[in-house]
Amino acid sequence: MNHPRPKARLSRALGIPLTAKCVRYVERRPYPPGVHGRQRRKTSDYQVRLLEKQRLRHQYNVSETQLRRTFDEAARGTGKTGERLVALLERRLDAVVHRAGLARSIYQARQLVSHGHITVDGRKVDRPSYRLRPGQVVGVRERSRERLPFQLAAAGAQRGDGPGQPYLSVDLTGLRATLLREPARHEVPVVCDEQLVVEHYSR
Repeated sequence: MNHPRPKARLSRALGIPLTAKCVRYVERRPYPPGVHGRQRRKTSDYQVRLLEKQRLRHQYNVSETQLRRTFDEAARGTGKTGERLVALLERRLDAVVHRAGLARSIYQARQLVSHGHITVDGRKVDRPSYRLRPGQVVGVRERSRERLPFQLAAAGAQRGDGPGQPYLSVDLTGLRATLLREPARHEVPVVCDEQLVVEHYSR
């Protein structure tokens, strides 16, 4: 999904870096973009909840319709709705590709999936919203393995410095990852108070 706003401006508006390149822009100017970005503005409860919803939406690069549909599904399930919502988003194919280190950002992950470079259990899947089930294996098509993004991924250049996610079994050399189980909220590196998102949609 394409956004008309540059990632740096969007990151500053949300208060969180959406990509690795945006980190320095947010640190250098930790206030919203625009002429009045530095001015203090009164915040309402609605604005606080809306901001959290927008943070969650943009970290997964999903549309408002997709997020609302996922929330409705989470609300029908068991357990805490907010934690269930994050777990459902984290099981999206583009999110797993990103977390596994096969793409440097969620935006690149979406593009790689849409262009048909990714497989699930050996079959090509070109829907970023495809939701994985525990035990399914994500891989890269044989004809795509020689492309530069995947060569960098195999070398570990896009995995980052973190320890990785315990709900994923990743083999970067083989360019594949397996979803072991449902992600727990504390294991998902998403900056968001999901309870405020629930309150926003439940108002």
